[in-house]
Amino acid sequence: MLAVIEHAARRIHILGVTAHPTSEWVTRQARNLLMDLDGSADRIKFLIRDRDILYPSGFGQVLADAGIRTIRSAVRTPRMNAVMERWIGGCRRELLDRTLIWNLPHLRRILRDYETHHNTHRPHMALASAAPDRPLPPEVVDLENFRTRRHDRVGGVIHEYRRVA
Repeated sequence: MLAVIEHAARRIHILGVTAHPTSEWVTRQARNLLMDLDGSADRIKFLIRDRDILYPSGFGQVLADAGIRTIRSAVRTPRMNAVMERWIGGCRRELLDRTLIWNLPHLRRILRDYETHHNTHRPHMALASAAPDRPLPPEVVDLENFRTRRHDRVGGVIHEYRRVA
């Protein structure tokens, strides 16, 4: 799995999943990320990555052409990219450790669903308990007027709760 996270907004982008990643595949995913970002790629200044040998010079060149500087993490420093490390650990604990993966399309489907859950529903402490794609909720005066309904995600592994009118 190749994923990137916007540190300020905590928005996750799962770029791709493959059983056998190659340097060409990684470079293609970088191009796909830039296409997905459209005009918002100019907001991104840096990409922090690990020291894996799968990142070829073409990967950095694709990002450099878009004005993004690639920074390799220092040796044996997991805190240098702590936000992404935290997301990977959460994805593993909340989803992958609890799910039997049948095949690659199944893995892609549940990761896409988990990405949607993370970006649109899951509260983040760094964002004052808001989700990355949602504005902060207005102040609620009387909680007695609101009921909630549970919505299962990823086959019931994750539960989302929403207000019912």
